[in-house]
Amino acid sequence: MHALVCRQPGVLEIETRPAPHRGEGEALVRPLRVGICGTDYHIYEGKHPFLEYPRVMGHELAVEVLEAPAGSGFAPGEICVVNPYVSCGRCIACRAGKPNCCVRIAVLGVHRDGGMALLLSLPVANLVKAVGLSIDACATVEFLAIGAHAVRRAGTGAGKRGLVIGAGPIGLGVALFGAISGLEVSVLDLDAARLETARAIAGATPIPADEAAPMVAALTDGEGFDFVFDATGNAASMQKGFDYVAHGGTYVLVSVVKGPITFEDPDFHRREMSLLGSRNATSEDFQRVIAAIAAGNVPIDKLITHRTTLAGAARDIPVWATQKRGLVKAVIEIAA
Repeated sequence: MHALVCRQPGVLEIETRPAPHRGEGEALVRPLRVGICGTDYHIYEGKHPFLEYPRVMGHELAVEVLEAPAGSGFAPGEICVVNPYVSCGRCIACRAGKPNCCVRIAVLGVHRDGGMALLLSLPVANLVKAVGLSIDACATVEFLAIGAHAVRRAGTGAGKRGLVIGAGPIGLGVALFGAISGLEVSVLDLDAARLETARAIAGATPIPADEAAPMVAALTDGEGFDFVFDATGNAASMQKGFDYVAHGGTYVLVSVVKGPITFEDPDFHRREMSLLGSRNATSEDFQRVIAAIAAGNVPIDKLITHRTTLAGAARDIPVWATQKRGLVKAVIEIAA
């Protein structure tokens, strides 16, 4: 079979590999759509901290079931979403119902080969039914689930004010599910076009980065936001975000960077701020996203802006890694 392999940073190649063998408890699937994620761009650029090369990338997947274990509830021809977080089921996180931060987590396309290939074998427990969703919609569920998880983790309430810093795909997911949860959502970003996308997708109030201080003050009566979410992956932005949190408010770090994040401890205590990390997503978040899409609350047509093929991705990923104007989410179409 053909697979797109990131052989080393900056090198993408179509490679012929043996078809995968379906292991015990696994399903053999055909990827149909693969969303290209910031993680994939980081892998290509050599910026991912948890990766060994070579690697077949791809974890935002819409797949067709080809073979599944008897009694699994999945049938050949069924179109499914993939939960790419393969957990051990035994560690302290899994026992606590948090497989998204499993001690021995293996993420498809990161710790083990992913879906930029013609075939993939994966644990049947990681298939998610998505009856009624289009193939395109299935490919958006995983990245939206990250945003839905961050919002759920924050414990947001209707009528509260929320700020999302960073209007990339993850930030848009946070903004969208914040709005669905009843938050009055604002989005802060450097890019005016991305801010307009956030307004169109989530009804968010745009805050240009160069107007952040006065606009935050004006929008919150000088009190700050009840909930702040950073989705930038930029250490300076993550540190600045503490300034926007109200007394008694919550700051959620959705993005991750290598190295330390610092803050002023007296100010942190003065506000009695809650600081949370948000990692990946759980089955509950996947189901929430699927239900929101089925209810017509997610504008898929505004999220998917670019398309390519498996062979074309070797050419297009290097371009999209740096040229993001107009780009929200790109997908690879492997089959129809």
